[in-house]
Amino acid sequence: MITKASTPKGMRDFSPSVMFRRNYIFSVVKSAFEKYGFSPIQTPAMENSETLTGKYGDEGDRLIFKVLNSGDFLSKANCDSSSTSKELKKQISDKALRYDLTVPFARYVVQNRNDITFPFKRYQMQNVWRADRPQKGRFREFFQCDADIIGTKSLISEIELVQLSDEVFTSLNIPNIEICINNRKVLNGMVEIMGCPELFNNIVIILDKLDRIGIDKVKEEMSSEGVSEDGILVLERFLNSSDVSELSDLLKQSEIGKKGVEELQFVSENISKLGLKTAQLKFDITLARGIDYYTGCILEVKQNDVKIGSVAGGGRYDNLTSVFGLDDVSGVGISFGIDRIYMVMEELNCFPENIDQNTRVMFANFGEKESVFCLGLLKQLRENGISSELYPTSVKMKKQMNYADKKGVEFVVMIGEDEMNSEKITVKDMKLGNQEQISISEFITKLQ
Repeated sequence: MITKASTPKGMRDFSPSVMFRRNYIFSVVKSAFEKYGFSPIQTPAMENSETLTGKYGDEGDRLIFKVLNSGDFLSKANCDSSSTSKELKKQISDKALRYDLTVPFARYVVQNRNDITFPFKRYQMQNVWRADRPQKGRFREFFQCDADIIGTKSLISEIELVQLSDEVFTSLNIPNIEICINNRKVLNGMVEIMGCPELFNNIVIILDKLDRIGIDKVKEEMSSEGVSEDGILVLERFLNSSDVSELSDLLKQSEIGKKGVEELQFVSENISKLGLKTAQLKFDITLARGIDYYTGCILEVKQNDVKIGSVAGGGRYDNLTSVFGLDDVSGVGISFGIDRIYMVMEELNCFPENIDQNTRVMFANFGEKESVFCLGLLKQLRENGISSELYPTSVKMKKQMNYADKKGVEFVVMIGEDEMNSEKITVKDMKLGNQEQISISEFITKLQ
């Protein structure tokens, strides 16, 4: 039986031309991370289910990909006709693919706390998986690039992450970047004044959908969750605030809310003094980031010319390691969404020219004797850092030239009997179309 060649929904293959562009983004982000003093780690693709569940809210938990236990897992399950799928799931699956990089990082910190120097600045660039509905800019498997600072409550860390975001998007040459900032303590204070603190998680999840569903739908959903008319009027007053300074009066009855305003003012005022290269920092009361573990400042980065959602986001988490038995270790981090960044750069034509040109020089193949002679010259080029290759067979020259042309090769070197005897090589400039005879050392100097 012939198997249909296909990929699961939300999963993708990447061609060489795409990978050259993705690798360019990775290299820029990695360079920025290391410039800011972050060190790399890796965690496994699969975690114990208990490590992941309960950390992302009910909506997030539903999107975790479960992994079936190995062997005859059904024979070990205690189930009957009254068993629910949720009960069965716990018995036949105790592992899951990671949903993000932050929770596995918290687990890593707890397991390795005796070997870590705090505050610990780490970066991680790996795949994550979510059982989401695939759509533009949203996939079931995607790449995250995270930078976190854990082991300090200093708001200097938030300032550094804003600067880091500005650095990354400036280096990628992406224009019109907006770094939105809010604080979960402000949202806590707002919900407290709305008179429904017990509905905080529901309200945050609904508020996080404001851009997608609009204010009327947000009000409707909040009413259905039990928010009173007075509570919705309070919400409207907050939504009409466009500056951090306006929050002080609104939150004067909330201690936690006032603390959130102080933190926002510290970060915003210092960023204003220091300045950013190209990005703009903007307070956004609607920014909620509906993940349960955030406790302080939250960030989201948007590109205002392409409607694709956020291209980076993160925030402060004070209690994440406590669920693994390590209390009072605060952290803050940001995650860059490589897939969305790629789509923005492609749409705005931000990639450098000739980014997918990986072979600068190709040696044409005129036969076995000539190709063996070329190997020594190839070695010299490669030792001088010049990407080069030899066409593997002595087929018609037209086919070899077509190959070089499609790969974007800059120069084709032709070595026949005359070149082998004269110690000169014949070089064709593929862009200009002209040919010249030159020594290998002169050619290397020219390319360098």
